[in-house]
Amino acid sequence: MRALITKVRTWTTTPWGRRITRSLLGLAAVLLLVAVVALVQAWEALGTSAEGERLARMEQSSQWQDGAFENPEPLWNDYLGMFTEMADIGPDGEPDVDLPVIQTNPKTLATAPTSGLRVTWLGHSTALIEVDGVRVLTDPVWGERTSPLSWTGPKRWYPPPIAIADLPPIDAVLISHDHYDHLDLPTIQALNDGDQRFVVPLGVGAHLEYWGVAAHQIVELDWWETHVMGDVTLTCAPARHASGRMMLDYNQTLWAGYALQGPEHNVFFSGDTGLFTGMTTIGERLGPFDLALIEVGAYGQAWPDWHIGPEQAVEATIMLQAKQLLPIHWGLFNLAYHSWTEPIERVLVAAEDYGVPVVTPKPGEVIEPTVGTSNEQWWPDVPWRTADEYPIVSTNVSGRP
Repeated sequence: MRALITKVRTWTTTPWGRRITRSLLGLAAVLLLVAVVALVQAWEALGTSAEGERLARMEQSSQWQDGAFENPEPLWNDYLGMFTEMADIGPDGEPDVDLPVIQTNPKTLATAPTSGLRVTWLGHSTALIEVDGVRVLTDPVWGERTSPLSWTGPKRWYPPPIAIADLPPIDAVLISHDHYDHLDLPTIQALNDGDQRFVVPLGVGAHLEYWGVAAHQIVELDWWETHVMGDVTLTCAPARHASGRMMLDYNQTLWAGYALQGPEHNVFFSGDTGLFTGMTTIGERLGPFDLALIEVGAYGQAWPDWHIGPEQAVEATIMLQAKQLLPIHWGLFNLAYHSWTEPIERVLVAAEDYGVPVVTPKPGEVIEPTVGTSNEQWWPDVPWRTADEYPIVSTNVSGRP
């Protein structure tokens, strides 16, 4: 070892050795500077951890175990498979044509829906849901990227169909969990008008207060807890997922779906979830639903419990006792290895097999699902894998592997 050290020292005194050493030191300095700048820029977006009374309440939750939130049916991950699946990435992860996005007309939203139930899907998991006189906005993302940094990370494929300033008065912003494609710092700050209500799972309120949202604006719920808005009861429903905005805060906040129960209509919003037996319980306790907005994209064989996938989304619709399925969590960001149209194509195949009605509005399109459906194929034909070619099957679910 001493001989090796001596040789290295001798080499660094040669002209070439000195040049290479200076180059390596310069590269290290640049990388360190970039890392510091990135950390400074990302610091606010990373959020903060819960403490005090908020943390004490989290620790009283039945979902809190050994210092973190846990799923009753644990997640399974094939970490090696996450990298090997990258070798199977196709060329169609993003659209190569302009999409027929509809610019949502604020005047349309200014009047109440005739049927009492109206939904405007704005891409990914962002939707404006109007049910029996109450308006909620789900997982709003108006930002350019799903990242703590403005210059890197998955980039949106089209501008928001409506500006935040053109939205009608919102009764509540619903946040399902704190991942970047669901909890977006610039969007939260733009929506924070001083009186806006934000309904979030346990722990997520710490991020919002850190970003300037007043405590009285935040409604923080555990699974099965409720919040009443007018004639509508909002219930925080179980989900099977995870949370965290950096590696050190894994599962330090809760994740959830939401049920909106009005005197005339019931709607379910899944957030992010894998398939789990509790969906049957949700259907029995809170259903039946006129419409279920369920995530269908960003799935992989290596993480089958994190994102439910298309066939299981159809199965979940049945478990939830929902009359119609509106697929979400697709059509805006490239977050997985499948082609961008694969989730919706596979949903339609499975839905036909199971006899489940599906609505497929264009981004920005305003629909009233109980009086008419929108199931036009607005996306282009691109190659996609079938369920036989690329099966996604959740683990630890009754009757499954």
